[in-house]
Amino acid sequence: MATPRVAAGALFLNNEGHVLLVRPAYKNHWDIPGGYVEPGESPRSACIREVEEELGLTTPIGPMLVVDWAPAENEGDKLLFIFDGGTLTAQQELAIRFEDAELTEWRYVAAEALEQHGPPRLARRIRTAIAACSAGGSAYAEHGDAI
Repeated sequence: MATPRVAAGALFLNNEGHVLLVRPAYKNHWDIPGGYVEPGESPRSACIREVEEELGLTTPIGPMLVVDWAPAENEGDKLLFIFDGGTLTAQQELAIRFEDAELTEWRYVAAEALEQHGPPRLARRIRTAIAACSAGGSAYAEHGDAI
């Protein structure tokens, strides 16, 4: 039976439709806020916990936008969830705090520029989430591409 690693993250968009990305100190690329699901924890609960831990924000997390089957060569099988984080207010943006050294910075990035900040399949997954959010639905993806 499959035993994939499971992770969950939040898609935050600003009023221009740009994506909030964070720079993890332990990765060579940017990512959305999120992380691995702990044993006994749901993907949505993990997303809420990770946003609080990484950004120092307690904010409502909306519906699931994408579930992506994304096995990685050196990491094995993975199921990655993206939930709708909505739009942060200016006050929330000012309140972003990195509680530990896990993240070093954050910024908004246009959807067309995502490949400049991370791997192509991450960019595809985020664009799939943006499309699902715009359509008011959700999507199933494999390697970031909606099926």
